[in-house]
Amino acid sequence: MSIGKSLPHDAAPLHVTGQARYVDDLPLPADALHLAFGLSTEAHAEIAAIDLSAVRAAPGVVAVMSAEDFDEVPDCSPSLGDEPLLATGKVHFVGQPVFLVIATSHLAARKAARLGKITYKPLPALLTIDDALAVGSRFENGPVIWTKGDAAHAIAGAAHRVEGSFEVGGQEHFYLEGQVAACLPQDGGDMVVHSSTQHPTEIQHKVAHALHLPMSAVRVEVRRMGGGFGGKESQGNWLAIACAVAARATGRPCKMRYDRDDDMVVTGKRHDLRILYRAGFDDAGKLAGVEFTHLFRCGWSMDLSLPVADRAMLHADNAYVLPAVRIESHRLRTNTTSATAFRGFGGPQGMIGIERVMDHIAHALKCDPLDVRRVNFYRAMADKAGGRLPPAPPESISAKVNVEAGADLTSRGRAASVGSHALPPDGAVQTTPYQMPVEDFIGHELVAELERTSDYQARRAAIAEWNAANPILKRGIALTPVKFGISFTLTHLNQAGALVHVYQDGSIALNHGGTEMGQGLFQKVAQVTAAVFGLDAGAVRITATDTAKVPNTSATAASSGSDLNGMAAQAAAVTIRDRMAAFIAEKHQVKPASVRFKDGMVRVAGEEYDFARVAAWAYQARVSLSSTGFYATPKITWDRIKGQGRPFLYFAYGAAVTEVVIDTLTGENRILRADLLHDTGSSLNPALDIGQIEGAYVQGAGWLTTEELVWDAKGRLSTHAPSTYKIPACSDRPRIFNVSLWGKGNREETVGRSKAVGEPPFMLGISVLYALSDAIAACGDGSAYPALDAPATAERVLAAVQRVRGHV
Repeated sequence: MSIGKSLPHDAAPLHVTGQARYVDDLPLPADALHLAFGLSTEAHAEIAAIDLSAVRAAPGVVAVMSAEDFDEVPDCSPSLGDEPLLATGKVHFVGQPVFLVIATSHLAARKAARLGKITYKPLPALLTIDDALAVGSRFENGPVIWTKGDAAHAIAGAAHRVEGSFEVGGQEHFYLEGQVAACLPQDGGDMVVHSSTQHPTEIQHKVAHALHLPMSAVRVEVRRMGGGFGGKESQGNWLAIACAVAARATGRPCKMRYDRDDDMVVTGKRHDLRILYRAGFDDAGKLAGVEFTHLFRCGWSMDLSLPVADRAMLHADNAYVLPAVRIESHRLRTNTTSATAFRGFGGPQGMIGIERVMDHIAHALKCDPLDVRRVNFYRAMADKAGGRLPPAPPESISAKVNVEAGADLTSRGRAASVGSHALPPDGAVQTTPYQMPVEDFIGHELVAELERTSDYQARRAAIAEWNAANPILKRGIALTPVKFGISFTLTHLNQAGALVHVYQDGSIALNHGGTEMGQGLFQKVAQVTAAVFGLDAGAVRITATDTAKVPNTSATAASSGSDLNGMAAQAAAVTIRDRMAAFIAEKHQVKPASVRFKDGMVRVAGEEYDFARVAAWAYQARVSLSSTGFYATPKITWDRIKGQGRPFLYFAYGAAVTEVVIDTLTGENRILRADLLHDTGSSLNPALDIGQIEGAYVQGAGWLTTEELVWDAKGRLSTHAPSTYKIPACSDRPRIFNVSLWGKGNREETVGRSKAVGEPPFMLGISVLYALSDAIAACGDGSAYPALDAPATAERVLAAVQRVRGHV
């Protein structure tokens, strides 16, 4: 059985030897051309004049295009149609493409793009949340408001109250492979597109629209990406469309890639926002009511801001019952680059708000924040049969990695044992703020297990002793949970297709609508396919995602890649297997249900045949050995206007304990230890899942500590290179890094009873911010809450220390 095995990434040897081909590595015909954009230097201005004569005369330049060269400038937007390929009359952010250079080399195109002379008439620029609020610049007529109960009344009647406001910064995707695309014109005006994209069908749609072709005339192929994190869900449209129109105009293949600086200036980031909150609670810290206001800075175009902001609202409860709640969300239009999808898709921004409330309540009551979190958890629920959640299947694996300084990062230690706790007596279903019943909550058990295995209580006591004895270095610890909804909130995207071929020699080719960006999706789906036939995963040949093979693909996003494509591939494989079983059963005059496919063999009526032999016999008997498969996620109903329904099939859970130390003289800090316990259901591939969890935690920690985006007063991004924008390095990882899987099967009928693992563990990094808050609080007498903004850079940590000490 290949499902559940810890197999390496299918392309790991190619990655480490440099043999893995990405779009920029693909050989193109000798007459291929290269493209570069000429970018705006103003945040908001009218274009008074454009002089491109020097650009056209530059060495290697074949053609130059501006908006005037189009009857209708192609649109690049994934939503509203408000992103013209080239600026039309006005520019709306620094870095907006104004003209397009087509040249004989990448360097020639870039050099020529700098020679354009654009005369601007500056207009007032809205750069900040406050700028946009002052003039009511937004993407909807007013704020989106969801309510459950009367939050204001509940807060007013509560024994205690807290309120506050804090800033949460954005984040650069910093994928290793930058944005890139190539287009090859075909016979009859058709176009083949190679794109580093998470959404091949959207690229197909946008290119077809730009060229006035049916989608069937455009084929998009994606073998792999060097990272995506949501940054290649919509941002690749610009390059693919530019290459397509240039290829159509010149009749020659065209390629375009951004250099790193341009990539960071032009493309969207994670949405930054300001969160205002007010909460009422009792002496135990149990919430009576809470109010949130989300002020999202969305940038110059709509992009994916509405569903991102919606998902933030959907995760404003995290793991906690909110008896009465009001969530108000503003989607603000500014003259900055358009914020876009990023791992978690708004979920982290919503989740960090309620964690701030829990931390603030604990400070007000002078108690352990874990106690406040636990008293507000959703109630543990019984499964459909009336008992507990399904037990872990025999093949599910929990793994643990303990990374001491200099230790082998690949070492895996003992399995985590999972405790069990009795159900609370009251078994009534509790609902989220959007009225979805929470039927699968495992937070009590999971957190209790992590509390035990991480030795949380003893370490918290030891940290208190340390802080009492050390005036300069202060330590902090925090345990935070995660409850993350799995499904696209745009219901029709919850579908997938696959194509499976079995050849007469027994080899198998697999194609599906998901894209591989390093997360191991292809290997997981290959394992699912191989398991149907009783083969090892190596028997399945993984092929590039191709819109000509599987149409109408959804983006590989929303942590849905394995859920959707795994089920579709499984359906295709089962169809073929059943045909083979029916054929061989008839030959032996037995029922098809008695045929077994296992260990590379087919067993029937006491006989045993090699799988390849049966495939050859089936082919010779004219049995079809090819099939498509399709899957649509069940149970999804969602009304985003009312803010009610069931937008998710299930929730993925997790928890993290982080211990940090800060230098109170400089604000510098370090993560000393992290203990993670994450719910992957019955893992399809524990090794890949552990890698995803480790990476997600570090990326989440980076968002909340070192990754600071800075725009100057003219709207120019100052942090547009690794010299100024600081992603976590290897040395920033916790020296002790324990990762365990919660090995219990998903109660929903997902592929192999697994759970999504792409986005949920990102939010384990929230524990870092509140561990830092805990360390800062130790600097004072408890009268002042640290009120730490994110990212918690050394400067912000130092400022918070000084605020807390100012109250001593």
